[in-house]
Amino acid sequence: MTIRKPKRSAGSCLIAATAAILASSVASGAFAFTLEGEPKVAFIYASAAQDGGWNEALEAGRKAVEEELKVPVAVTENIPEEATKLRAAIDLYVKRGFNIIVGTTYGYSAPMAEAAKAYPNVAFLSASGTENGPNMESFYARTYQGWYLAGIAAGQATKTKKIGILAGFPVGVVNWDINSFALGARSVDPSIETIAVYTNSWWDPVKEGQVAQAILDQKADVLATNLSATSALDAAEKAGVPSIGFQLDMSHAAPKTIQTSVVFKWEKYLVPTIKEIIDGSWKPEEYGAFEGLDKGVVDLAPFGPTVSDETKAKIEAAKQDIIAGKLDPFQGPLKKQDGTVVVEAGAKVDDAALWSMDYFVEGITGTMPAQQ
Repeated sequence: MTIRKPKRSAGSCLIAATAAILASSVASGAFAFTLEGEPKVAFIYASAAQDGGWNEALEAGRKAVEEELKVPVAVTENIPEEATKLRAAIDLYVKRGFNIIVGTTYGYSAPMAEAAKAYPNVAFLSASGTENGPNMESFYARTYQGWYLAGIAAGQATKTKKIGILAGFPVGVVNWDINSFALGARSVDPSIETIAVYTNSWWDPVKEGQVAQAILDQKADVLATNLSATSALDAAEKAGVPSIGFQLDMSHAAPKTIQTSVVFKWEKYLVPTIKEIIDGSWKPEEYGAFEGLDKGVVDLAPFGPTVSDETKAKIEAAKQDIIAGKLDPFQGPLKKQDGTVVVEAGAKVDDAALWSMDYFVEGITGTMPAQQ
């Protein structure tokens, strides 16, 4: 097994985050795998599949696999991130002839790796996992690319030059979203200030609503959430200010004021990958899969009614530049919040540094909590 562990971590499922499944976008090699028997796919969730956020985005990918590949797909929900309980679920599936198993949370990574060793003829895909091997591939997405585009939308919409974003924990994949959002906004106007606040929870609708209101009270007039609940969007809609959602299209929560949502489209990874497993052409990447706008795994939801054609054009131009490699959200010169240069002109943050990102960039108001 190839293991890539983050320098920092905080406990929870979406620590999808700290799950540094990739140290480099260029793996030094790939494994070969041959599926035995007719394909049967199983998805295992730590909570309800229809959770309004992380799981629901993966569930959309599962449905696409079932519809497009016409293979049997089973679902088990509410399997805790506990090794013995997950292993029992996996063992049962294997006994029933399932040979492609998808785990949907970071906490499954280690026990899935052990199961992969025990069942070398079964293919394992681990969402936000940390381990990879001859029959196992972890996967995540370059969400920061989508958040840069969302930042452009926020930068175009703000009048007070203050925007805000709520996030869960100060881990790499969250920090890069916040930073990229701020940088996207400052590409429109370098004087824009981004207020960033961690809730220290992945799901706390009441607290998120309170934090959202506190940000609005600081004169922020665009509000984004990096979480699964829609509380921040509810607050924005009530206040009549633009908002930005995450993971799924959240326009239902703020139909009048939403700008867009940064969304996962896991079907863009799951369908072709599982097809390769079935076809016999799958070679799991040594450091896992880490795809972005170019593959469509990350994207923006349809724009809200107040987004201008000018804004749409700016975002589309930036999107195409990112896909073409002409624009990187973290290209230098890049400064930390305290003015220290972290990336020199002409350089950019590499993948290893992305996963361990533990600072705010210039233009962000807020405190990065001490790491454990």
